[in-house]
Amino acid sequence: MIIYNVTIKVANAIVTDWEAWMKTEHLPDMMKTGKFSGYRMCALEEVTDDDDSRTFVVQYECENMEAYRSYITEHSEMMRQDGIKRFGSQFIAFRTIMEMIQKG
Repeated sequence: MIIYNVTIKVANAIVTDWEAWMKTEHLPDMMKTGKFSGYRMCALEEVTDDDDSRTFVVQYECENMEAYRSYITEHSEMMRQDGIKRFGSQFIAFRTIMEMIQKG
């Protein structure tokens, strides 16, 4: 299984609106692509480096690299642009890909 991990630093001024958008629009839209089998959204706690923002992590589960690559080719640009149109430069995202070795 592949984990598509997105870490997002969100300005405090938009956190409430951003969270609502994620829960009601973005996450359902991501699942509608058919490329992911599940996801989890977490807020980082005990982060001391910045009081002007909140950091979140969203992890999307892909069955394999083909599903991930297909998402990147077919959907990623549109999904990213939607967030930029809504919130501009008030957030920053960092993306990584991980292979799940073992799940307990």
